[in-house]
Amino acid sequence: MRTFDLSPLYRATVGFDRFADLMDRVLAADVAQPTYPPYNIEKTDENAYRISIAVAGFSGDELSVEVKDGAVIVSARKAAEEEGRTYLHRGIATRAFERRFALADHVKVTGATHADGMLHIDLVREVPEALKPRRIEIASGDTVEARAVETVEG
Repeated sequence: MRTFDLSPLYRATVGFDRFADLMDRVLAADVAQPTYPPYNIEKTDENAYRISIAVAGFSGDELSVEVKDGAVIVSARKAAEEEGRTYLHRGIATRAFERRFALADHVKVTGATHADGMLHIDLVREVPEALKPRRIEIASGDTVEARAVETVEG
């Protein structure tokens, strides 16, 4: 396994702490990532995404979706089991879990739905007006000089 030293990134940049922390987490993660519960991440529009998680056996009350520190945290805790049940085969895993999904800047959770054993979390990227590309009018050289003269003299 390769090891990357990100200290030059810390020395040469300001304000990229979140990106550097994300890289540290990705590079330091174990090879054996948890696979429960299975999930999909899909792009539903140019600025819209959906995370779909298979949560068979959990009710809406046992699920939690939270946005904290630039991440969506999905967790589930199963209520106490009924006494007196005897399983001959138990293939539906209802163990507790917690899944984290890091969010890019300006990505917000717009809602979550739980239906047919699936939890769907809808996200949208909302770029602020100040960061959107804008067209700058190009003035003629005479107009710019005239404005500069007016500003200096005025």
